[in-house]
Amino acid sequence: MRRVLSLVLSLLLAGTTLPAQRRPRVDIILPTNATSADGPTVRGVNLLADAQIGDLLKNGFPVRAHYRLELWSVSGVFNDLEATVPWDDWVRFEPLNKRYSVFRIVGDGGLTPFGLFDTIEASDLALSRPQRVTPSLRKGHKYYYSVVLEVESLQVSDLDEVERWLRGELKPAVRGERNPGTALGRGLRTLFVRLLGGERRHYEARSATFVAE
Repeated sequence: MRRVLSLVLSLLLAGTTLPAQRRPRVDIILPTNATSADGPTVRGVNLLADAQIGDLLKNGFPVRAHYRLELWSVSGVFNDLEATVPWDDWVRFEPLNKRYSVFRIVGDGGLTPFGLFDTIEASDLALSRPQRVTPSLRKGHKYYYSVVLEVESLQVSDLDEVERWLRGELKPAVRGERNPGTALGRGLRTLFVRLLGGERRHYEARSATFVAE
C-alpha cells in the first residue's frame, strides 16, 4: 500500500508541461511524390516524455501505443473510408535485468523486437521508429490519410483479476497456491491511476490531400 501511495503522490506532483520539442505527437509523412502509391510513414514522437506515462512505466506498467491509420477518399459532400491499418508498439520494464523491452506487432505479421534499452529516453527513441503503410490507391482519385494514436499504460486484465479474486473465482489464491495480494496490489494501483486520469493519451494527425497517379 505504501508503494501505491508513493506512486500516486509522484503522479500528482509530476509536471506535465513540456518544451515544444519534447511534447508527444504523431506524424504522418507522405512520400516525396505525394501522388505515388508508396504510402506514408507514421511515427509517434516523444511518447514517453509525458511524466505520468514515464512514471507508470518505471513502476511496472507496460505502455502500449495503438495506431490506427485510415485512408479516406474525397468525393463530393461526404468522404469515404477506404482502408484501416492498425498496429501496436509496446514497451515494458524488465525487472530482472532492469532494462526496457520495445517491440511492434502489426496485424498477423508477428512480433518485431526493437531491442533492450537501459533508459526510458533510449526506449522512447526506439518507439519513434516509423512504420510504412501501403494501402491500395485508385488512379485519379483524391485522398488523404488520418491517424489516431492511443498511448495506454494500464491493462484492464489487472482490474479484472482483482474483481474475480474478490468474488472468490480465483480458487488457487484461496488455497494458498497463488498470492492474492499480488493481484490485489495490481488492482489497487490500477484504480488509483485510473482515478488520476494518467493512464491514457490521445493524439491525431492528418495528411494533406493528394491525387493518386
